[in-house]
Amino acid sequence: MKRFWVHPLYEFRREHGFFEAVFPTLSSYPEKFENYIRMSASQFDELLCLVGPHVIKQNVVKEPISATARLVMTLRYLATGDCITSISYQYLVGIATTANIIAETCQVIWNCLQQKVLPYPLTTRDWLKIANDFDKCWQFPHCIGAIDGKHIQIQCPDNSGSLFYNYKNHHSIVLLGICDANYLFLFVDIGAFGRRSDGGIFRDSQMGQKFEKRKMNVPEAELLTIDGMLLPYVLVGDEAFQLTNYLLRPYPGRGGLDIDKSIFNYRLSRARRTIGNSFGLLVSLWRILKKPIEATVDNTVNTVKAIICLHNWLRKQDKDNNYIQENMVDRHGENGFIPGRWRDEVGEHSALRDARIYGNHFSSRAAVTIRDEFRDYFNAEGAIPWQYNRTSQ
Repeated sequence: MKRFWVHPLYEFRREHGFFEAVFPTLSSYPEKFENYIRMSASQFDELLCLVGPHVIKQNVVKEPISATARLVMTLRYLATGDCITSISYQYLVGIATTANIIAETCQVIWNCLQQKVLPYPLTTRDWLKIANDFDKCWQFPHCIGAIDGKHIQIQCPDNSGSLFYNYKNHHSIVLLGICDANYLFLFVDIGAFGRRSDGGIFRDSQMGQKFEKRKMNVPEAELLTIDGMLLPYVLVGDEAFQLTNYLLRPYPGRGGLDIDKSIFNYRLSRARRTIGNSFGLLVSLWRILKKPIEATVDNTVNTVKAIICLHNWLRKQDKDNNYIQENMVDRHGENGFIPGRWRDEVGEHSALRDARIYGNHFSSRAAVTIRDEFRDYFNAEGAIPWQYNRTSQ
């Protein structure tokens, strides 16, 4: 039986709750404000205009928690990874109420931002722009995206058996993503069982099936050289994915490759680095991903969906490239940012971990020929000076 309608501690919210007592002054200190919720005051106001109408509650029996407070609590939770209980004490809101607010707001962020930051379907013109950016930034022509998957470590779901149990001996769901040359996610598939491989998840996903059936508006194959063959526009991935007409993977055999194949692997690795960097940026800014997520599978999926949308939304507004500048790394360090640190954020000590289940080597003769044509191009007309000093091994 409950002893209180509202616990006496929470009655001090107006005077001592963080949102009421401290947050109003944060906007006077732009660096502190941005450090606290990972965006500027103007960006927060814009996001509130989008999300606020969908999370506000009516005043029926007791005064509801405002839409602004709900959004601040959620962003702080995502930014720090503090447990629900910690957020509850900081804002003087009940634990169950805090959990419900965060779960609901994450879902609303996805609903409000998805079409703005993850538009579907992409047009042929969109794909051509993406390919041009990969060629310009990473010297990989005809590339329309880098693909990879990461395990998101979770607590063991009830009655799940071994579905979420992966080869690393912990429970996880998989975040499969395709990004462009500028670290923007183009497509994501979130929530697949941790026991599955990246390649299998992609093959069975909606986006994978549409690529297979040529229903993604991808441009038609074009010449890279005057006397070469028509080459398709392709995704680039690692060994977890099967080599196909629309997806390139490295040549197998790390120790015994000839120089031409090693150079191809290096050039592929440079383009594929964008997806690893994108995951690193997620973990660097949204520290909830720095450790296993203690939530139900559904709430974990909603949390990651919200983070993906926030990442793309902030990145699209990043006209000065401040979001990924080399000195923008550790927002918790007292001595400022640590150059390049975000590239190494994904690993054994974060919730995002590599999925090292390799795909099969069965590929069509056409797919093998396409990869060989790219190899020949990178060793002739498409060569870059530094590739001979930094080939893949």
